[in-house]
Amino acid sequence: MSQSAPGPTTINYGDRWLLPVGVEETLPAEAARIEQLRRRSLDLLSTWGYELVMPPLMEYLDSLLTGLGSNLEIETFKLTDQMSGKMMGVRADMTPQVARIDAHYLRRSGPSRLCYFGPVLRTRPDCLGCSRVPLQLGAELFGVNSSRADIEILELLVETLHVIGLQELHVDLGHMGIFQGLANAENLDSAAQEKLVAAISCRAKDDVVRVCQGLSLSAQATELFVQMTVSSGEVDTLSAIAGKFSAAAAEVKQAIDNLQSIADNLKKRLPGVRLYYDLSALKGQSYHNGIVFSVYTPGSGRAIASGGRYDDIGIAFGRARPATGFSLDLRAIAGLVSMQPAAAEPVATICATYEDDPELFAAVRQLRLDGKRVIYCYDNEEPDTSAENMSRLLKKDGEWIIE
Repeated sequence: MSQSAPGPTTINYGDRWLLPVGVEETLPAEAARIEQLRRRSLDLLSTWGYELVMPPLMEYLDSLLTGLGSNLEIETFKLTDQMSGKMMGVRADMTPQVARIDAHYLRRSGPSRLCYFGPVLRTRPDCLGCSRVPLQLGAELFGVNSSRADIEILELLVETLHVIGLQELHVDLGHMGIFQGLANAENLDSAAQEKLVAAISCRAKDDVVRVCQGLSLSAQATELFVQMTVSSGEVDTLSAIAGKFSAAAAEVKQAIDNLQSIADNLKKRLPGVRLYYDLSALKGQSYHNGIVFSVYTPGSGRAIASGGRYDDIGIAFGRARPATGFSLDLRAIAGLVSMQPAAAEPVATICATYEDDPELFAAVRQLRLDGKRVIYCYDNEEPDTSAENMSRLLKKDGEWIIE
């Protein structure tokens, strides 16, 4: 006896308001807070010379994922373009798109400072309770092959978080060049590197040893990879690390020197920020190849911002450029800022009784041009009781006045 195919899943009437896990709506109070933080952030970025760009929400998959690793591909929602039949993807990260804009469209010979803001969509949340629709804000500096660019980006990130309202910050520094130098010396392929990155990132020394043995690495190479799992602390102790990697290749020593130089400069520029280093902090994004960093603040169990150097990502678009930058989720950060005491006063609202009077229309228009908030209360209805600082626009002695 044959069975019919199951029909489409239906949603009960009472469940139609439910949203997918990790997808949320933004209600008025939170939306106003996020918009205020967005304006503060973009205004600050502009004063540093960063120009706003707006990449598309979706584009052809082969362009969106060009030059990137499989990790971002897994995070990307895919769909078929009904006009061309080609596969498209919804952006999961705006950084590669901005790199394409710099390399393919702007094609400047000197430095290029770009910033961006907008939603990204991910197939999976970054952590338990995290959104799958982060509001990504970031800044990228292209065309400067110097640690001075990395220092600028880190200083700008801290200043951005201060402007947003987060003062107590803890910055963790790492360097992908240390791991990549060790891996290159052992001629490890991408699969072997992924296994080691997973073990080192978890600070699992036994797992690192097990992976190294499976790859038939020497005792010396194994010791250096294990050393990465235990090399962390305040940047004042970073100078002692160089001696522990004295047997490593020149590429590794150069990366450690680069990390030390950046840390020394940041101590001078960011005296109120706690600076740490962690060599096990290896970015999952395969395009990072230099210094990497994460920022933490009390009240959040995970990094609130991150970034690093990712040279030559634009080579897939015909132009290799040194690059460094940061990004953060403004939606998540807004939730932390809301925990702080509110400094802004409630917005005053003026209720105007609707009448067919040109003088009323002119008065309302002028008030709005002056930056006042005016709503019409139709048919003498009572205004929303949630409105604060409510006053009324009334006609007395032939003139419209506020009471």
